[in-house]
This record gives sequence, C-alpha cells and structure tokens, in this order.
Amino acid sequence: MKRVMSKLLTLTLAMSLCVSFCLVAPSSAEEKGETTGGTNISLSPVSKVLQLSSNSTYEDKFEVKNEGDNNMEIEVYAAPYSYIYSEEEDAYKLGFSKENSFTQITRWISFKDAGGNWVNDRPTFTIKAKESQEIEYKITTPNNIPAGGQYAVIFAHTLTGTVSSSGIKTEASPGLVVYGQSIEGEQIKTAEIKDLKIEKSTDQNGEIKTDFFATAKVKNTGNIDFVAYGTLKVSSIIGFGGYETEEGKGRISVIPETELVVSDGWEDSPSFGIYKATWTINAADQSETIEKIIIVNPLSLIIVLILLLTFITVVIIIVVRRRKERRSRLAV
Repeated sequence: MKRVMSKLLTLTLAMSLCVSFCLVAPSSAEEKGETTGGTNISLSPVSKVLQLSSNSTYEDKFEVKNEGDNNMEIEVYAAPYSYIYSEEEDAYKLGFSKENSFTQITRWISFKDAGGNWVNDRPTFTIKAKESQEIEYKITTPNNIPAGGQYAVIFAHTLTGTVSSSGIKTEASPGLVVYGQSIEGEQIKTAEIKDLKIEKSTDQNGEIKTDFFATAKVKNTGNIDFVAYGTLKVSSIIGFGGYETEEGKGRISVIPETELVVSDGWEDSPSFGIYKATWTINAADQSETIEKIIIVNPLSLIIVLILLLTFITVVIIIVVRRRKERRSRLAV
C-alpha cells in the first residue's frame, strides 16, 4: 500500500510545483481465558499473585463458565508455567512441561473434587449449558521453600467440546496463571537488556508495513518476575506527524530464566519524510535507549526537496527582479 501511495505522490509532485508545496505542508488465548477453538468456555480470574511462606496453606477459587448450548465435561490440573528456548526460531516459547526450581508450586496445588474431597490428580466436572462451575484449589507449601518466585498455570481442559460441521472435535484449555512470591530469602530482581533495534517491518508479500518497528530482548537474570515495557517516540524533522507508545501498551511479565521480546511500531506511519526515533526499554529498575534518524521513501523526499528548492529559487528570482526594476524606475 505504501509503495502505491509513494508512486502516486511522486507522479503528483512531478506534475505541479504548487501541488508539491501543498503536500509538504502538514495537513496466550489460555492466559486470557477467552473462547478457544470454537468451544465456548471461559475462566476468571486469569491470574493470581500470592505471597508465599513455608509450611502454610492458601485456599482460593476460580469460576469456569460454559457459554455453549450443550453440557460440557472438563478436567482441572496444574502445570509448570515456564518458557522453552527454540533454537529454530531463536526465541523463548511458552510451554507447560518444563520443570525447574521456579515451578515447584505445581506439586503443591490440590483441588476439591465434585464430592468435596481434596485431590492431587485431575478432578472432572460437568457444567451445564449457560451455567458456571466454581472450583476450589489450595496451595500447601513444604517446610522449606526456595527464595524468589514460583509459577504455575491451572487449566480447565474440555473433555467434551463442540463438534464442527466437518466432524472435527474442538477443545479448549483456558488457564489461571499463579504468580507466587516467596517472602523468605532474598528477592533478586535483575535484567539484561540487549539487541535494541528500530527497523522496517514487512508483510508476507514484502510490502513495507512500517519503517518504525522497534524491538529489544529482555532477559530475567534474577529469581523473581518483573514487568518490562518499551516506549517508542518518533518526531518529525522533515515531514508531518509523530508517534509515541501509549501508556501501558506492550507491557510483558518476564519470569526467571526467560528472555522475551518487547516490541512496538508506528502502524500508520507517513509515506515520506525524515524522522528522529527514540526507543527506550525499562525492566527491573533498569533502562536502555537508542536513537535513530530514519528517512522514509528517500526518492519521493528528494523530489519534494528539489521541487521545493526550485519553488523558493523562483520566488527569490522574481523578488530580486522586481527590486531591480523598482530601483531603475527611481533612478530615472
């Protein structure tokens, strides 16, 4: 789309000096608890933050709603909330199978089944259409718990779901993420911020979506989770418009032993101009910033500048000639 706009702009500029002058002037569905795969099930709340101590019990509950037209059977279970590094994609992907010192809480969670008994396995529940099921769970900590964070996700997985017109059975697993924070031992909140970039972003066809796409990697090198976010600011040097990341946009929670990407972009960026872009990353009381001068569509910009310079030169010549003519008249 931008290329088309650029061609139209160039053609228009070549046609008229006046027109060119006017153009220069300013004129994880699981973590969210959403409906998944056609199966109408939702869970609330979707996250819980707990302060943990040794040899203690914490009881809480969540609600699972069947928003479909048929009865639904679900099973409830806890899984490690962690990320797994993918060499193929060179990125960390959310997974629910990797266990480490920060996912021990998974083994401390039990549920109250339909008969009112506390169990450690996967209890099942049947939820009638358009009704909800309240599910109780508890966390029983051992005599000694490690310092830092403990992370798990409680899933409500459908055993009977919706069958599509093609005969494919769909399933869903909305989840409640549990962020446990030990009040014993030292909480270490440190981050490594690297690979700050501001570059072009293209679609599958190679068309430029924006010249202002900012990314950075944030690695949690401590033992407690923290929130990381980026702020992209773009101001015009030659051109029009600007951009600044909205407050709260792109905030991500980074758990220990995980490296995630923070990103933002100016989606409706202009088709030409010169801009100053600043990209700042904040994580665990640390901050890193880069700046970059970006020229958008230099060919169109050069044409605009040449035509503008030509226009100014013509105006200057006309003014100088009129002054000479005026002086010659006065001299007579």
